[in-house]
Amino acid sequence: MNRRKFVSSLGLLGMGGLLPVPSFARRIDSKAVTSPSAILKAMPYLQSPMSDRMTVRWITNMPCHSWVEFGESADTLNRKAETVDHGLVQAYNTVHAITLDDLQPGKKYYYRISSKEFSGFEPYKVTFGETVNSEVYSFSTPDTRADEVSFLVFNDIHDRPESFPHLMQFNNKQQQDFVFLNGDMFNHQTDENQIVSHLLEPLSGLFSTTTPFYFSRGNHETRGKFARQLPEYVNSKEQNFYFSFQYGPIYAIVLDSGEDKPDNEPVYADLVDFDRYRLQQAEWLKKEIQKPAFKKAKYKVVFSHIPLYHSGDWHGTMHCRKVWGPILNDAKIDVLISGHTHKYGIHQPQQGEHNYPIVIGGGPKDGARTLISVKADRKKLELNMKDDKGVVVGNLVI
Repeated sequence: MNRRKFVSSLGLLGMGGLLPVPSFARRIDSKAVTSPSAILKAMPYLQSPMSDRMTVRWITNMPCHSWVEFGESADTLNRKAETVDHGLVQAYNTVHAITLDDLQPGKKYYYRISSKEFSGFEPYKVTFGETVNSEVYSFSTPDTRADEVSFLVFNDIHDRPESFPHLMQFNNKQQQDFVFLNGDMFNHQTDENQIVSHLLEPLSGLFSTTTPFYFSRGNHETRGKFARQLPEYVNSKEQNFYFSFQYGPIYAIVLDSGEDKPDNEPVYADLVDFDRYRLQQAEWLKKEIQKPAFKKAKYKVVFSHIPLYHSGDWHGTMHCRKVWGPILNDAKIDVLISGHTHKYGIHQPQQGEHNYPIVIGGGPKDGARTLISVKADRKKLELNMKDDKGVVVGNLVI
């Protein structure tokens, strides 16, 4: 064995012997890949819906070149989209995010994803293996002029993926415009496999190939060695973890409440700065509520994983209350939807504190889990909260 080969082999040796080669470095045998399941690790899921665009995300088991074919009928997928960054078409990656642009508001579109594996990627010679195509799915873009909107809210699932289908059955198969994930889908961030098996797989089996979901970060999503990689899998480049969106008669503001303990808590190892982050959001929020679209909206809905009240006196709650509370009161919002406490309830406005109702979803244990459904039209907004037996445990009409 010559020196180069010997050093190369040492890179695969650990104290316990041979270590597996990382999946991204494996030699790809194109003849061995013959089915979608061999290439696709996570089916397509819809993110960041806007009136003129939609982002399609998925994950592959090996590096691929990927694109989306789409059109206005299932039989005519006559448009193609791929991601280009600084002149380079996104390729040789496993996490794919492709935005379909120039769409029309309130219109139905059909799409399928395609991923082509690499059998070789040399500087001057690129060769490809198999190409896999998904089945054809559909989605509809939001329309800010629509008279109605309906959506579901999950919160505090805490790595119990079986809770998604269990709670979803109480939706009675009603069609939703979107689903909102209001924090703490996980206990902490471990790796990509956790995101796939505990979130993306159950959601794709229920709705996410055809109905988009918004992801709002909870305090548990800020923990763990993979927390800083989470943005690569949810939302899109247009959105932070705090953002706003419009769907029909509602204008929604999403706030990222961060951690529940002080930044100098030893368990954070001086690796967080949420107080400054919440202050940044306060400045953004002041500008957001001055927008004409916000002021004209029929309903103003705010999401924050940690509620500003009815959540004890932990640092996260109190700081959110201090920096956001007066702004939200001045903005005359209609409702704040939260989680975090694991104790569900609907709290009516309280003079001198919050002049809007606060809805807190339950979870994550059996008997404490909830599904929140919201339907709004030009006459009223109605929110219902069901427990994990399908019994309505809260109702709010605005």
